[in-house]
Amino acid sequence: MKYIGKEMKKNKFVPRKILIVDGYNVINAWSKLKQISKDNLEEARDKLISNIQEYAKLKGYEAYVVFDAYNVKGCDEKLENHHGITVIFTRENQTADSYIEKFISGLSKYDEIAVATSDYAEQQIVLGKGCTRISSRELIGDLNNAKEELRNSNKNTTKKYNDMNRLENRIDSDILNRLENMRRNRK
Repeated sequence: MKYIGKEMKKNKFVPRKILIVDGYNVINAWSKLKQISKDNLEEARDKLISNIQEYAKLKGYEAYVVFDAYNVKGCDEKLENHHGITVIFTRENQTADSYIEKFISGLSKYDEIAVATSDYAEQQIVLGKGCTRISSRELIGDLNNAKEELRNSNKNTTKKYNDMNRLENRIDSDILNRLENMRRNRK
């Protein structure tokens, strides 16, 4: 009996938190990125990826950003790893929607899957497969809120450190430097 219990614990499935982002859909919904994409689409993609990296770290997601190459001739599917975020460029004649639909079908039903898109038809498919849908606007708002919470948390930590009753907070910086030099046997 003990052996069966150990074996079950060893093979216990841990569900993953997965975020899948329809890249161009979110870029077109985010006014700042949409403006950038008019001049430089690659820069807009890079900024989106950077924001999704931050968001995924803050929220604990395993993140995938899907960009379609629907009208790009001779393009094969391409996967890139950007500091823990998987960026997918679909093959020629494949939309991001069809890729995402196929991708979520291959994931475990126990995984917590969220798909960020504002495409209504895609949202219905996502919900039908038991996933959570996040509209592009919700994702942008949640990302901004998460960043603001982190900034406030950092401010509070810094303030708490500065409010401590520490010698370095109570004496002149010149005297502090002299004391530090004395401590290190320097003159």
